[in-house]
Amino acid sequence: MISRLPSIGDLLKRRKKTAEDGSIVVDAARKATGGKARTRIVMTMAVFFTIYSTIAGRLVYLGLQNPDLSDGPQSRVTASRPDIVDRNGEVLATDIKTASLFAEPRRIVDADEAIEKLSTVLPEIDYEQTYRKLKSGAGFVWLQRQLTPKQQADIMSLGVPGLGFRTEKRRFYPSGETSSYVVGLTNIDNQGISGMEKYIDEQGLSDLQASGLAVAKDLKPVKLSIDLRVQHVVRDEIAAGLERYRAMGAGAVVLNVKTGEVIAMASVPDFDPNNPYNAQDKDRLNRMSAGLYEMGSTFKSFTSAMALDSGKATMASRFDASHPIRVGHQAIHDFHGKNRVLSLPEVFLYSSNIGSAREAELVGIEGHREFLHRLGILDKMQTELPEVARPTEPKVWKQVNSFTIAFGHGVSTTPLQAAVGCAALMNGGYLIQPTFLVRSEQDAMAVAKKVVSEKTVEGMRYLYTLNAEKGSARNARVPGYRVGGKTGTAEKVINGRYSKELNFNTFVAAFPMDDPQYLVFTIADAPHPEKPGMTDVAAANAGVIAGNIIRRSAAMLGVKPDFSHENGATLVSYQ
Repeated sequence: MISRLPSIGDLLKRRKKTAEDGSIVVDAARKATGGKARTRIVMTMAVFFTIYSTIAGRLVYLGLQNPDLSDGPQSRVTASRPDIVDRNGEVLATDIKTASLFAEPRRIVDADEAIEKLSTVLPEIDYEQTYRKLKSGAGFVWLQRQLTPKQQADIMSLGVPGLGFRTEKRRFYPSGETSSYVVGLTNIDNQGISGMEKYIDEQGLSDLQASGLAVAKDLKPVKLSIDLRVQHVVRDEIAAGLERYRAMGAGAVVLNVKTGEVIAMASVPDFDPNNPYNAQDKDRLNRMSAGLYEMGSTFKSFTSAMALDSGKATMASRFDASHPIRVGHQAIHDFHGKNRVLSLPEVFLYSSNIGSAREAELVGIEGHREFLHRLGILDKMQTELPEVARPTEPKVWKQVNSFTIAFGHGVSTTPLQAAVGCAALMNGGYLIQPTFLVRSEQDAMAVAKKVVSEKTVEGMRYLYTLNAEKGSARNARVPGYRVGGKTGTAEKVINGRYSKELNFNTFVAAFPMDDPQYLVFTIADAPHPEKPGMTDVAAANAGVIAGNIIRRSAAMLGVKPDFSHENGATLVSYQ
C-alpha cells in the first residue's frame, strides 16, 4: 500500500497545533508556580499579623491593669475625711487631691539611670533606699508620696518606664499654724493622729474608712466651737508675747463660761500642719491641755472661794499675816508682805501667801483636798481633745502640803483645767467640762454640776473686780468691758528644785464682771523682763497678753462696751 506523503498544508497545521499545545503547557506551569508563591506570601503575612496582634493585645491588656499590689503596701490613703469648720463655717481642714509616685520594679530596666533621673526632680530622694526598692523585683513600691503638680509633671517628662502615679487624698489646713494644736494632724495615710482629727477617727471614722463606706459626699462637716477670728487674735498675741518677753513658751484659752465652749486656744511654739516637719520637737507641746504646771497665785482664786463656800469665812473675816508661818524646817513668807492682820479681800488683793495658808488652815486638810477635786482641778479632764495630761498631787496631804497648795505650789494641773475651775466661780457656780464642739447653754446645763453657792460666786466676782481696780490685774483692764482677774507667778521647778531665776506666770481674766460671759487664761513660760529694770512677774507679761486679747476680740464675741460704770461701781456692796 502506497502511503500518501503529507502535504505542505498538513505540516503547517501540525506545527500550529504543537505550538498551541506547548503554549498551554507553559501557561499551566506558569499558573501553578504563581499560585504557590502567592500562598507563601499570604501565609507569611498571616504569621506576622498573628505575632504582632498578640503583642499589641498583650500591651493593651497590661495597660488596662492596675499595678500588682500583692508585693506592695495596701493603701487606704484614698479614704475621705469630713471637713472641719469653725463655729461660723470657716474651713479649718479639708481634703485635696494629690499624686503619689510608685514604681513597678519588675519593669525597671536600669535602676541607676532611673534614680539619676528622679534625683533631678526629687533631690532629697534617698539613693540607697530607692535603689533597693527598684532592685527588689516586687510588683509595687512607693517612691514618694504627695507630690506637687509640678513635681508630677517633671517626673512624667523624664519618660522612665515602670514609674506611675496614684491619685490620693491629703489633708489641707487653710489656717496653718493658727489652730494647729486644736485641729491636729493626719499621717501620710490620711488617718488622724492628733487633735480633733484623731478624735473624729475615734468616733468611728476609721472603721468607715476600713470598710470603704467613708464616701466624701456622705460626710458632713464637723463644726468646732472655735471662732477662727478670735483664734487668730489669740495666736497672734501669744506669738508676739513669746518674742517680746523672750519666753520658753506661751499660751492662752478663751472660754465661754456659760456653755464650756472653747472659743480659742493656742500654744507657742507650734507647727504648720501643712508641713509638720518639726511637730515632734521637744518644745512643740500644747501647754494649755497637755502641760502640767504649778499655777502659783492664780490658785488663790480657789483658796478664797473654798473659804467662803465652807461657811467658815466671810468677807469680814480676818487672817493674821503679821509674821511667817513655820512648819518644821520650812517657813512661808509673803513676797511683799504687809506684816499685819488682813481681811479676806486684802488677802486676795495683796496676794498674801500667809493669808491664803490661814484660809486653808481654817477649812482643814480634807476639806481643802475635797474642794479642789470638786472643781475638777486634780482629776483628768474630760473633753474631746486627746492631748490631756493627768494632774498630780501628794499621795498623802499633810499640813505643809495644804499650806503650799493654798498659794499654788505642791500640785500640778493644766492651764485649761485651771480655767474651767475659775469659770465655775464666775458662771453661777457650775462646773462645765470644756468642749471643742458647738454646745448650747441648755445642753451645757444638762451636764453641769453645781460646785459652789451663788453667794460664793458673788464674792469671787467682787474679788476679781477689786483686783482689777486696785491690784495686780490692772494691766488687763480694757475700758468699757469691765474686766476682773488674778495673777499668778510661780517659781519653775527645774530638776526637782525651785528656780530663783525662772518663773511660770499665769493670768485669769473674766468679762464683763457684772455678768461674766467669757474667761481668758494666759500663760508665759520662763519669761524675761521686756526691758532692763522691768519686772518679770505675771502682771507684766501674762496680764498684758490677756488684756490685748480682750481688747481685740471682745467685739467679735458680741460683748458690747459699756462706759456708764467702770470697775469701781461694783465694789460698793462689800465696802
